[in-house]
Amino acid sequence: MLCLVPTPIGNLEDMSLRSLNTLLEAELIFCEDTRVTKKLLNLLGERNDLDFSNKEYKSFHSHNENQVLKTLTIDTFTKNVVYVSDAGMPCVSDPGATLVDYCIKNNIEYDVLPGANAVLTAYAMSGFINTTFSFHGFLAHKGAERSSKLDAILHDDKLAILYESPHRLLKLLEELATKDENRTVFLAKEITKLHQKTYKNSSKNLFEEFQDINIKGEWVVVIEPVETCGSSLELKDIQDLDLAPKVKAKLISKMTGRKTKEIYQELMEERD
Repeated sequence: MLCLVPTPIGNLEDMSLRSLNTLLEAELIFCEDTRVTKKLLNLLGERNDLDFSNKEYKSFHSHNENQVLKTLTIDTFTKNVVYVSDAGMPCVSDPGATLVDYCIKNNIEYDVLPGANAVLTAYAMSGFINTTFSFHGFLAHKGAERSSKLDAILHDDKLAILYESPHRLLKLLEELATKDENRTVFLAKEITKLHQKTYKNSSKNLFEEFQDINIKGEWVVVIEPVETCGSSLELKDIQDLDLAPKVKAKLISKMTGRKTKEIYQELMEERD
């Protein structure tokens, strides 16, 4: 049997009793990084007076998973097999999904334990009342792919949640402020850790504030969805209306989240 076990995203006390027992019974542990997992189990063993020795560890991460899968057989899972990523829930912006798929295709019993997850924790912390959201993991570092993804997020009627590194957070805030300076953004830093902190403000205000902040740690970003009119009215319907350019620009801005001034300039250029 395979069991996917979530690990703490910061606070070791978030490790459930069920997860500890599953790891105690494990004979083979697939790890995103064996060094990280061994260190974690040593700390958990010391804190809870548990013995995690005599385990077999095997590396299983995004760079070697296809090779490892070729070495597996159904007999591999006659043992108590566990998979853990470095932190949080396996398969959520972490490896593990291909192991689950292998079990499904080969009728191997598997289970996934509930546990710490930065996406859902940030969603609950954000204070947004939207009941639907989309998760985007890490965006592309640069280029057209990153820009088009941000445009899609800003035009979506669902709350958007993504991860960002401390090295690119200020860049992200600048991009958001440029595309829609009034869009509300929630930021969560180092969730469950000692220096956990949250911010919620317009993208413009956050960009200005963060220029004077030493940005460190892991960040979850939650972006307010675009407002919808609650009708079947589409962008083309607005564009085809015989309205004054300023009025039309304001309506299109409401639907798309783009700046009214930019839209107005485009409309005036089309008239020329």
